Amino acid sequence: LFIPISSVLLNTGARMPLLGLGTYRLQGTEDTYRAMDAALTAGYRAFDTAAVYRNEADIGRALRILLPKHRLSRGDVFITSKLSPKDQGCKARDGCMRSLEQLGLDYIDLYLIHWPGTQGLHVEDKQNTGNRSQSWETLEEFHAEGKFCAIGVSNYTTRHMQELLRGCRVFPAVLQVEFHPRLAQRELRVLCEESGVSFQAYSSLGTGVLLSDPVVQEVAARCERTPSQVLLRWAVQQNVPVLPKSRQPSRVQENGRLFDFELSDSDMVQLSALDCGQRFLKDFYFIM
Repeated sequence: LFIPISSVLLNTGARMPLLGLGTYRLQGTEDTYRAMDAALTAGYRAFDTAAVYRNEADIGRALRILLPKHRLSRGDVFITSKLSPKDQGCKARDGCMRSLEQLGLDYIDLYLIHWPGTQGLHVEDKQNTGNRSQSWETLEEFHAEGKFCAIGVSNYTTRHMQELLRGCRVFPAVLQVEFHPRLAQRELRVLCEESGVSFQAYSSLGTGVLLSDPVVQEVAARCERTPSQVLLRWAVQQNVPVLPKSRQPSRVQENGRLFDFELSDSDMVQLSALDCGQRFLKDFYFIM
């Protein structure tokens, strides 16, 4: 049974699928091809990569083979990539061009600044603010040229978002951050909603730790679903796009089965009550 996958409307007027394949740690031509083939078979139409994942070229090659195989065209898939922290500031244009070249695409659907900080700079270094601003201006130029259909940011805090929204000419379309029942990100979600920015989740499974959470397991047993499906459904039921990642085709397909069931109101409340501000992914760039 093929269930159509829903999408969210971006402030650009384009639609972004609620489900995409996260490709962090997906390495090598064969693994990349197999995971993406399984994803397209399961109905995924979005793929999320980044310069720091070092797999943009593998993803581009796989797309060139898989789109004809699945009778799809370039416009049927939504591709996201991200600027490396080492390319923040004056190197941003080179970083953006490199992503387009590595992917072998004329345009990227969504391009993000990956981190608010610059590789090699201390968290307190004032240059970080200027570099963020310069990177964003570069993304705006690529957006104006039609090379990036939408632009946004990843791992920005409320302070970083407020700074960006005050100074930008083009509003960010997306903020991508860690989001799961133990990290509900309420302040950022309110800010995004008020600003017309789409809020997108990564690490929905809490690096796998949440799969063994007793509450998650209890809800999964009651729904006759897997813990991963419950955690992902918790997000998409709030209209938050998710990016589960896996190298295993069977797991990719399992994670895609989110749109043929619903969590009850009490299930949603029980899961949301787990919020305690716990982060599983920490990086010094994040706190700049």
